[in-house]
Amino acid sequence: MIADVKNWVKSSDSGFGKFCRGSFYAIKHIEMPVVPVLYKILFALHRSSKTIWHNTLQFIYFTPMFKSQVSGSKKRLTLQCGMPQVIGALAISLGDDVRMSGIATFCGRYHSDRIAKLIIGNNVDVGWQNAFSVGTKIELQDDVRLAGKVFLAGFPGHPLNCAERAKGKPDLPEQAGDIIIKQGAWIGTGATVLAGVTVGKGAIVAANAVVTKDVADFTLVAGNPAKVIKRVD
Repeated sequence: MIADVKNWVKSSDSGFGKFCRGSFYAIKHIEMPVVPVLYKILFALHRSSKTIWHNTLQFIYFTPMFKSQVSGSKKRLTLQCGMPQVIGALAISLGDDVRMSGIATFCGRYHSDRIAKLIIGNNVDVGWQNAFSVGTKIELQDDVRLAGKVFLAGFPGHPLNCAERAKGKPDLPEQAGDIIIKQGAWIGTGATVLAGVTVGKGAIVAANAVVTKDVADFTLVAGNPAKVIKRVD
């Protein structure tokens, strides 16, 4: 019954049908008038209350909870937007003055004889939507900067053999490896660094680069696979 009425309103060429159709669209597109002074005040109140609530949650809940799960000195840790998701067996160590997005994921590969390690030094930025797959060890040395959506792929998660993948088998130990990001290096937005790679001191990895081999100190690399562009010392 209701569906028949809706179809009639949409398709009728009668005067009453057109009137109903016009009335429906007019009601559907009614907008609340904007009173500039009023809504500027409301927006300021909204933003202030949101900031206060966010900072309170970070201070009393998310930051101490995350600190309880990691080792290291971890002084003056700044977390934004909650706390990172930690998956699997993973030992995390934090230095001082780390700034970290809560919208990040740290995943540790299962080892029968040891626990994967994530080591973050002092004065390090871990950006929005970073994802770390820690195969054996990932180390971010002092003063490292990671932009948004950086992927440190220390293990692939699946074997190379398609029949083994179909059976749901895990990756092989030789597919996992350390990733070392040395002091002062900067990893750009959307970059991927693969297992076994060391990014040198003061090096820069350009946005969306895929780093498959070691990067020398004070070198800018870009592309897929990443290639040397120039020296930056």
